[in-house]
Amino acid sequence: MTIRFVSTLATGAMLYGAAAFGAPDPFADVEINTTPVAGAVHMLTGAGGNVAISLGGDGTLIVDDQFLPLAPRIQAAIDGLGGGRPAFILNTHYHGDHVGGNAFFGETGTIVAHENVRTRLLGGELPEAALPVITYANEMAVHFNGEEIALLHLPRGHTDGDSAVWFKQSNVLHTGDQLFNGRFPYVDIDGGGTVGGYMANLEAMVAAVPADIRVIPGHGALCDVATVRHNLATIGATRQFVVDALDGGASLEEIIESGLGEEYAEWGSGFISEERWIRIVDADRTMRQSAER
Repeated sequence: MTIRFVSTLATGAMLYGAAAFGAPDPFADVEINTTPVAGAVHMLTGAGGNVAISLGGDGTLIVDDQFLPLAPRIQAAIDGLGGGRPAFILNTHYHGDHVGGNAFFGETGTIVAHENVRTRLLGGELPEAALPVITYANEMAVHFNGEEIALLHLPRGHTDGDSAVWFKQSNVLHTGDQLFNGRFPYVDIDGGGTVGGYMANLEAMVAAVPADIRVIPGHGALCDVATVRHNLATIGATRQFVVDALDGGASLEEIIESGLGEEYAEWGSGFISEERWIRIVDADRTMRQSAER
């Protein structure tokens, strides 16, 4: 097992959330399910972002770890697959539904992420165990379970610290929240994200990976490259619709009232509603216009 660094600078970020004392447990009914993907890789679903698991002779490696209260259940699912405590935890970005379990898994494993993830997490008053201890700037690779696992920085897309994780021998790509499969995406503008960067990152991923690769999205069902292209086309078409309407003099509220059309109704049924997606596009447009002045 070896680790090759292309770049190693330190930084990071996150959003932990704890229920108020005495409040109902929002995770009480959450079940952790596992799905074989390809090669050494399985996908795990529960609440929050999808998790990738690599199992093999070197041990266990995971990509993202959902919410902290689910960490023991995630570990139980890994145990059920014949794995153990993860040696490595790769964070795709800083949001709490992807890195909430860091405090649990980081007690015994090494957390790896883009440098901006550590920077953002440092501002969250987290325990030391929850912070990435290996960071990178542009790309790096972890050699584990007989394959090269490449981390590729996706700049200014969903956030400013996103990573795609490419299991090269298993032929599996985990996109993190650079893909909400079949749903409008969340672009965290306050976290350094941009709609244009989000689209450019999807285009770059599609161009870089094999056509037959299996894709684990940050949210949604396991998919393929053709599905990623369909998501990209939908994001582009709806974004252009909103921008053209705003440029033509329509108000934001008028666009929200008229909507994007019936063909996109299902796309607004997830975390990001149609209205919220329109507002994200508007905020992104305003930010771009301000930067150009």
